[in-house]
Amino acid sequence: MKNGNKQTVRIAVAVVLIVGAISYLAVTGVEANKSYYVTIQELQSMGGKAYTRNLRVAGSVAPGSIVRDGSHASFVLVELDRKLKVSYTGDEPPPDTFKDNSQALAIGTFGRDGVFHATQLQAKCASKYAPAQPGQQKTAGAGAGQTTAMATTADTAGNAQ
Repeated sequence: MKNGNKQTVRIAVAVVLIVGAISYLAVTGVEANKSYYVTIQELQSMGGKAYTRNLRVAGSVAPGSIVRDGSHASFVLVELDRKLKVSYTGDEPPPDTFKDNSQALAIGTFGRDGVFHATQLQAKCASKYAPAQPGQQKTAGAGAGQTTAMATTADTAGNAQ
């Protein structure tokens, strides 16, 4: 019987160690991948905390600020009267919708140099996805829900800037 009790204790200790290791890895993995959404104003007032966290920052891309270099880009995000320099270094080039005045979401870390170093970038162009206005007719070449007037608006909005 003594031998059976030792075996049970060994199995129980092994199970506790395995469950503890899995729990530790799960908690630290979640903490490492967590990213907080902050506004540009909040980011600039976070102090030292801003340098140690993964963050998400959104804003409008300042006209004329985009400098592309292959899959890398640098630009300025604007939110109200606040500006933030962003350096994007990702595995993929910036999306096609990443243009002047588009809304962009940068995911990464804030550097002590005052530049936000993004590893992921999401962008959308609000005018491209605007709903069709009443009374506009669809054209055969337009996609579902897209009208000739809407396509022209999106094209001229991109060229006018």
